[in-house]
Amino acid sequence: MAEKNIRLEVMQALEPKVAGFMDSFLIPIEKIWQPSDFLPDSEEDGFLEKVKEIREESKELGYDFWVTMVADTITEEALPTYESWLMDVVGIDQHGDYKTNGWAKWVRAWTGEENRHGDVLNKYLYLSGRVNMREIEITTQHLISDGFDIGTDRDPYKNFVYTSFQELATNISHKRVGQMAKKKGNALLGKMCTIIAGDEMRHHLAYREFVKTIFGEDPSGMMLAFADMMKKKIVMPAHFLRESGGTIGSAFENFSNCAQRLGVYTAMDYIDILKKLNDFWDLESIRSLNEDAEKARDYLLKLPARLERIAERMKFPEDQYHFKWVEANGAL
Repeated sequence: MAEKNIRLEVMQALEPKVAGFMDSFLIPIEKIWQPSDFLPDSEEDGFLEKVKEIREESKELGYDFWVTMVADTITEEALPTYESWLMDVVGIDQHGDYKTNGWAKWVRAWTGEENRHGDVLNKYLYLSGRVNMREIEITTQHLISDGFDIGTDRDPYKNFVYTSFQELATNISHKRVGQMAKKKGNALLGKMCTIIAGDEMRHHLAYREFVKTIFGEDPSGMMLAFADMMKKKIVMPAHFLRESGGTIGSAFENFSNCAQRLGVYTAMDYIDILKKLNDFWDLESIRSLNEDAEKARDYLLKLPARLERIAERMKFPEDQYHFKWVEANGAL
């Protein structure tokens, strides 16, 4: 049987469980927070005074912080790309009788939750007066127009490894940005980033559960897919990031250096996520692996130590790259 047919069979076998996953890991629309819960109400008379408060509180946050906030926002705003990618994955069928495929329902509901993140962060950036919104909007449009390639093809196993990893990475980034904002006295931004981080953690828990369930159905196929993704390295969804006039991906390395310098997301965080996934999926206890999958497991178990040795030798530039999104002094 062809490899993709096996994956389709597994996805179809697990599809009835998706409704339960949605109940466990997503929140009904009427009960979940919305961006307007955190931002000034434009219908109220005191709207302008509250905007002034946001602008004053934002003055204490430095250049690297704003670059990281902008890149996090742009990443969240590129959701149309992510949804269209996932809808093309084997076993996720958005066609048919009233779009009843459980996996398609999950992708749409997950996208709906994620969409709020870019919405609230974008509005906050606009009200803060600390960034060049037009340059940010140009970068966002470029990122959506350029699309992305995360090395997963249409393989559901690889896509779920990716999302398991990436959702925890965004949890870490948003959580730390929120902590930094709070330390600078910006309670509102700190709260916003913290609650976004909470959403990302719920989504991470869901995707890692998908992978765990697949390990029970097709252990060798899942192990090989996991190893393949780690050999390629997990690229960030905004790895094609560019500024106006720039080439695809030209801004991403500079942003990554900024995040590393600020301690928002580091090489050690990447390794720690891998360790957590190895432990949760309990790779050492998985049985019925074929010879290639056994080799893949051995590779995955040894990989964290290998990456740690590499990380110890890594050097990151200390000089600030001047993005068009933010003035070098952090203010316009």
